[in-house]
Order: sequence, then structure tokens, then C-alpha cells
Amino acid sequence: MRDVRRRPRDEPRAPHRRRPARERAARALRPLPRPAPHDRDGRLLLPLLQRHGEGGQRIQPLGRGLRREGLRAARRALPLLPPLPRVHRLRRRTAPRPHLNRRNTLMPAVLGLNFHHDTSAALVVDGRLHAAEEERWSGIKHHHPIRKGTLAAPARALRWCLEAAGLAPGEVDAVWAASMRPSPAAGGWLADERDELAALLPAPLGERLRLLSHHTAHVLSGYLLSGHEHAAGLVIDAGGSSLGSDFGPGRERVTGYDLRPDRVDRVHQAMPTILPGPRRVHSSLGHFYRNLAQRVIPPGDEPEGSMMALAAYGDPRRYGARLRELVRLGGDGDVRIAHPWGSADRDTPLLLDGRAWTARNASDQPEHKRADLAAAVQEVFAESVVHVARHLRRLTGAPALVFSGGCALNSHLNGHLALDSGFDTLFVAPPPHDAGTAVGAALYGWHYQFGQERLPVPVDADWGPEAGSPAAIPVPEGYRAVPVGELSSAVAALLADHRVVGWVRGRLEFGPRALGHRSILAHPGRAATRDRLNAIKQRAAYRPFAPAVLAEHAPEWFMSEGDPFMNRVARVRRCRADRLAAVTHHDGTARVQSVAPGHVGLRELLEAFHERTGVPLLLNTSFNRKGAPIVRTAGDAVAAGTELGLDALAVGDTLLLADHVPDPRGTASRPR
Repeated sequence: MRDVRRRPRDEPRAPHRRRPARERAARALRPLPRPAPHDRDGRLLLPLLQRHGEGGQRIQPLGRGLRREGLRAARRALPLLPPLPRVHRLRRRTAPRPHLNRRNTLMPAVLGLNFHHDTSAALVVDGRLHAAEEERWSGIKHHHPIRKGTLAAPARALRWCLEAAGLAPGEVDAVWAASMRPSPAAGGWLADERDELAALLPAPLGERLRLLSHHTAHVLSGYLLSGHEHAAGLVIDAGGSSLGSDFGPGRERVTGYDLRPDRVDRVHQAMPTILPGPRRVHSSLGHFYRNLAQRVIPPGDEPEGSMMALAAYGDPRRYGARLRELVRLGGDGDVRIAHPWGSADRDTPLLLDGRAWTARNASDQPEHKRADLAAAVQEVFAESVVHVARHLRRLTGAPALVFSGGCALNSHLNGHLALDSGFDTLFVAPPPHDAGTAVGAALYGWHYQFGQERLPVPVDADWGPEAGSPAAIPVPEGYRAVPVGELSSAVAALLADHRVVGWVRGRLEFGPRALGHRSILAHPGRAATRDRLNAIKQRAAYRPFAPAVLAEHAPEWFMSEGDPFMNRVARVRRCRADRLAAVTHHDGTARVQSVAPGHVGLRELLEAFHERTGVPLLLNTSFNRKGAPIVRTAGDAVAAGTELGLDALAVGDTLLLADHVPDPRGTASRPR
């Protein structure tokens, strides 16, 4: 046993012997501590910036991990950055201390905001997400500013988020927003982007505002809700944050990530092309698709969604070779688009078969040729995105791909990605459009800044406000209120009788698609129902509608699994297609929404309809007028439903029937 007696005071101390130093292996750069620093515009530098062991900062080359020796050798080549405030490396025990709220419980509250088109707010507090888009209050679709580049605060969406969580502005611990302002062609802006945005907020929130890159916010809106530990991330849209003044007009267009719970690494970035002059041109796959869509779809219809639908009727071989001359695929996931086809230029004529195609003469082109061009664009577009995704698979070795950005709204593209990208799993962000950057920004602060556990994988996006009671709303002319005991059973009877029903249930969906909370529903079995609904919604006759299906029955009706957020297509089984005429597109596909048991808006009604008809799915489309956002309140729903001439309105627990529709109570309990 070791002698541990105490040394007498008068006994001399033994000479100190220093232990030999142990050899320590060279250490890789550590991730930047949180909260992350930001550049002069307040934009997040992570993951391009990392701190080495001695506390200095260097720019981290994309897709490459520098070791200590490599860093020393590269000190002269890599520029020093301005000094940063000393911050502690984020760990859960050193994370910023959350506030004590009105209910005297300790909880962090993180706010995410988007100030540009699709203006939105998202708040994560106590492990719950509240999120809403400003368009649902303003009535202006996308809440798009009149002048390009105009900023707008999501004032009413922000106010609702705070009220829903029971918080005052001063009780929010962190505020994050996605940077979007590009670098000017020359000179500089009169004010930093962060300061300009902060001025639009109440003082406590403006003081806490920080910015992160637009594409990082996009990808985190998917990754942090996906449940995957290791994933590759891909963001493609028309344009995101500036790449910096050295790149002139360069902005984020195509960005790839390696995503893990403790870090976010940007490993792929599409860069501008230098043309003679010299001048920089930064083409965009998002602009390419929109540019061609405006030459295919006449004014009055939404270009991108309409072209995706029209493509099913065309032959891609007519114009495919010509378009592949415009889009070149290179090594390392490179995609080069001939100028100006990857820009917002709508007027330069595209010469095909001796015809000049511009946005102004789209309605003059024969419809079958417009369909052929649409099919070719969709095919070349999908090939380009799959090309980048396969490169990310080789770079990251991740089993899953998280896809976000405006181009992730293309459900046919997502179907190709799921099959051809080489990943085992595809997860499309629930809100892949720009409004989703507010969700990604809030989740960034929640997980990476505060070190909180990731939220559970959602089965729904009902993150918005309740509709309110219709009791105080007068019954509109031509309708009557019908008292019912079991609303789902009564509505299932109406749908089985091929009636078109407006359905308002629970909290509002976040995102551009109705998921069973603010929906128009119908029986999926008749093509005439599709034609009637296209007339009601004033859409082109070739546009399809989506099915919402009980998740456990989806494999019986479709060749591949659906998506809880209606973000990808699946092929309809041929033996079932004749029973799904209203939701089967011309090419035999459908944009499938799978409804899991946790879905509180549509699950009970689907089960009642399945019990009555033997069909476990319904036609589901958004409850809105043409050119207007999805309805928000009970009053909005009643006004829109009567204007559209729907057969019935189920708002909360109230059922309104058009005068020409028989009372369903006599058939509500009749079995199939």
C-alpha cells in the first residue's frame, strides 16, 4: 500500500521533477465556438472560418480539413481576419443562459426571421416550434414587395409567434435571420445589412439580431428536422447570400454541405464564370428553370408549377439536344449555363425550330411544342441536380441527402433525386422555400448556439395559428348550418357522394402546400372532379391534384413512399389507376402526401372515408382563391368558400351546406 504520510514542516522539499512531455498528435482545427462571429455585414462566417489551437483565426478552404502543420505552412498565404471578441467554446454547460419566463420555468427562446419575399417568422421555445408567413395576414401571395430589394419585417407573423409562446420581445434570448443582400457592383452600401434589418424590429429584438448565410438557413430547416445524424445537404435556388465583394455579383446558387450534429461544413459552392471583358456572370439553375418557364407558360398562370405539370404531356427528345448545349456538366459537380439562360433575362430570343421564344410571345406558341420544351427543360434540369447530388455523395459518404431551396419545390425533380442520386434516403425540407429560412435560422440558434436537443421529426407542419370559431360569422347566403354529432363521419359521407368540401381544422400549415388544415377536399375517383376543381380555382386544365393517403396504405396504391409534406411524386400502381382518375397525372405519377397517425388535421377524416368507400386517400388541394395565399381564419375560409362555390364548408366543428346539397346525416352512418 502506498505511503501517504504528511511531510514534516522542517523536512526539506524534494527537488521537483518535471514529467517528460508526451508526444501529442497534430490536432485538426476545431469548429468555431458559438455564438459564431460575423463579418462586417453581420453575416455568419461558419463554416468557412475556424479557430486553431492557439486561438488564431484563418479561412478554412472549402472541402478540406487543415491540420496544424498545414496551417503553419499556409500562414503567409491565408489572410488574417479582423480580431474577434473572445468567446467560449459552446458546450451545454457554458451555453448562453436562457431567461426565466412569466411561468417561472427556465427555457431558451430563439427567434428566426426572413425579411425578403416569403416573409416569415419562427420561434422555438421549450422544444416547440411556432411559425407563420406574413402573407397569411397581408393577403399578398409571397408577401412580395412592390420594388425589388425592398425589405419588410414579418410584423404580424412575429407578433403572433410571441403571443402563442406567451413571451414579450425582451424575453427572447437570440434572434437570427438569413442574409440576402448581394454585394453592389461598385462601392458599398450606406448601411450594414444587419443594422438595416435591426431597425425594422422592436429594440430588444434588433439589439440581439445576428445574420447567417441564406443557404445555411435553408439547409438547416431540413437537416435539423430530418432525424439524420450524418447527411449531405444540397441547396439550389435563384440566389442567396453574397459570396463577398471580391466576387462582384456572385451569390449562393448551388451549395453543398456535410452535416453532422456538431458541425456544418460547406463542401461545394458554385462560383461565377469569367467572360471576356472581363466580367463575372453567375448563372443559376433556379433562374434557368424560371427563365424557360416564362417562355413556355402564358401570363396569368404560375410559371414554374405550370411548366412542371405541362412537361408530362411533352416529348423531351424534340428540344433536349439543344438545351444540353446550353447546360454543360463538368467534373466535381460543376454545372455551367450559357449566358443569359441562367439569369433573369426574359427578352433575349431563344431560337428553336426557326421560332423565337420569349416571355412576351409564350401564348403564341403551339401548345404541343410548349409541352415538348417543358419536358426537355424538366429533364435537363433534373439531370443537372442529380449530377451535383452524386458529387456530394462521393465527397461526404453520407447515407442521406437533405434538399432545400426554391428548386426543392419541384416534386418531379425530387422523385428523380430519390431514385438516381445514389443516397439511401432523401429528406426534403418541410418548408424548402424562402419562408423556411426563418425556421432554419431559429433551429440553428436552438441547437448550435444553445446546445439544445434537436426537435422530433415532424409528421406535419401545423406550426401556425388556429382558425378561430365561426360561431360569430353570419351564415352566408346560399348556405345553411347543419348540426352534426360526428363531423368526420358527415364530411366523409359528402365526399363519398363526390361533393367538394372546404376543410379547416386545427393550426395553420407553414409552407406553400395545404396539408389537411386549410384544404379543399374531394373524392379521387373521377376525372370530372379534377376538371371541376381546375375551373373553380381558375387553373390550366392540364394541372394535376395531389392525393393525401393514410401512410400505412400508401404502398398498396403507389410504387414508392410518399412524403408528409407533399414534396415528391410517386408512380401510381397501374392496377389502381382507374380508381384514382382525379389525382393521377398524365405520366402516371402523383404528388403523394402520406398522413401518419400523429396528423391531427386529416387523419380521422381519412379513416372515416376509408371505412365508407374502401379508398384510403382523398384529393387534397390548397384552400385559396386564384393568386391569393391560403386562408388563415374561419372568416377567410367562409368568404373564400362561398366565392368559389364549394358544396360544403367544415370549419372547426361547424358544417355549412350549400342549399343544393342534401343533408348528409341520413347517410353518415351507412357502411360501405
